[in-house]
Amino acid sequence: MSIRRFLPLLVFIGLFIALMVGLSLNPREIPSARINKSVPEFSLPSLKGDGVGLSSEIIKNSKKIVLVNFFASWCGACRIEHPFLMKLSKMSKANGIVLYGISYKDKPANSLTFLNKFGNPYVRVGVDLKGRTAINFGVTGTPETYIIKNGIIRYQHIGPIYGTQIKDMILPMIKKLQQEGKP
Repeated sequence: MSIRRFLPLLVFIGLFIALMVGLSLNPREIPSARINKSVPEFSLPSLKGDGVGLSSEIIKNSKKIVLVNFFASWCGACRIEHPFLMKLSKMSKANGIVLYGISYKDKPANSLTFLNKFGNPYVRVGVDLKGRTAINFGVTGTPETYIIKNGIIRYQHIGPIYGTQIKDMILPMIKKLQQEGKP
């Protein structure tokens, strides 16, 4: 018997195994290629169209730990996450952090309505209508949050942030970053 007869079956089995392994991976556990790299260069308009809303320079010049959250008014998970961002925003001064938002592929009027209705946890908001800045950050979907220190991306959180994640992941990560470099 020739092995050629079984070649299609072997290829099918190989593809099946590769598919099953791929389906068992959790995309939230795959580290971003941007971790420990500089924030990509960008300058985004504000929601109200009155100048720069957010830029890489603003983030890089911050003396605080920066959280950048990509959100959209059309994003259901963003609506779920939003009350927790409001709580995080209220804790930001005490924890030495600043929270910035990037409106991802959303009309500015819709983002403004969203923030007016649910509250605005952000110090500044930039509008990324085409999604180019999100691509440069490595965003896989909304919501997505990055923790940045000294212009370097140190952590990426994919998906909505809940109270337990603030307590168990976000705040400990911030405290760890604040302790780095201290004697």
